[in-house]
Amino acid sequence: MRNATLKQLRALAAIVETGTVTGAARKLNVTPPAVTMQVQQLEEHLGLPLLDRAGDRFQPSAAGREVLAAVSRIEAAMSDCGAALDAMKGLRSGRVSVGLVSTAKYFVPSALGAFARLHPGIDVVLSVGNREEIIAALRGDAIDLAITGRPPVDMEVDKYPIGEHPHVIIAPTDHPLLGRRIAPAALASASFLVREPGSGTRGLMERFFQDAGIEPRIAMEIGSNETIKQAVMAGLGLAFLSAHTIAAEIADHRLATLDVEGLPVVRQWFVVKRTAKRQTPPAAALTEFLSRRGAEFLPDAGTA
Repeated sequence: MRNATLKQLRALAAIVETGTVTGAARKLNVTPPAVTMQVQQLEEHLGLPLLDRAGDRFQPSAAGREVLAAVSRIEAAMSDCGAALDAMKGLRSGRVSVGLVSTAKYFVPSALGAFARLHPGIDVVLSVGNREEIIAALRGDAIDLAITGRPPVDMEVDKYPIGEHPHVIIAPTDHPLLGRRIAPAALASASFLVREPGSGTRGLMERFFQDAGIEPRIAMEIGSNETIKQAVMAGLGLAFLSAHTIAAEIADHRLATLDVEGLPVVRQWFVVKRTAKRQTPPAAALTEFLSRRGAEFLPDAGTA
């Protein structure tokens, strides 16, 4: 890899991103033969094939995936360097990339809007996924900061608390158990609508019921909090969700929470960075802003 050029690496990344040589050429503003030549030279230099064809599209080989991981780190380092140079002029410009678990989308955009008004020259790039996806992006330096309710334990990170994160069980407004204090065992036969494996909310629900000695009955796996809420309103089952995701529906009396012993389970929201990653001034400014003022933007979970 020592003699690989940035043009060659970016050509490979563009082919994988777009799936075609033509798409990569458009992205890089060069001709398709130029893209092909760059990748061929890189393969000859490394002595390994970097691309496999799947139908009419290209995908990375095992060696290609290793190279792409290095490309991601190189691009992140280039971005960090640019941001550090910009910082020498103050916080008038720069870029910070933030990954947030999907449940955090109910407050983080408002917080980022307030930050952007304070620092209009800083570009904030936002990506949303489940916990597994966001932690993988943090590990690979694809993002500068992660907003999550459960920081990773398998890598060294610095974490800064934002505010409390309560979780409750929601039900339709005509559910027969409403208005009663119930034990978790009362829900043993209930149908639950749950997030996909890899979701932090799903993991927290499983731990809650495991501690109660109950195996909840899973009726559906749904990859969206919004769809889960609509399904609960329609009477398709109960759900264990962050109280921050349902504040509006509770206030409008479209959903209700069950009064279950041991709930709410209260965790914390955190802004997390990889300890080994040098933090740029824009990323440091956003970290400080979220840890100091992030709680102001949390939805009112009092009614839940």
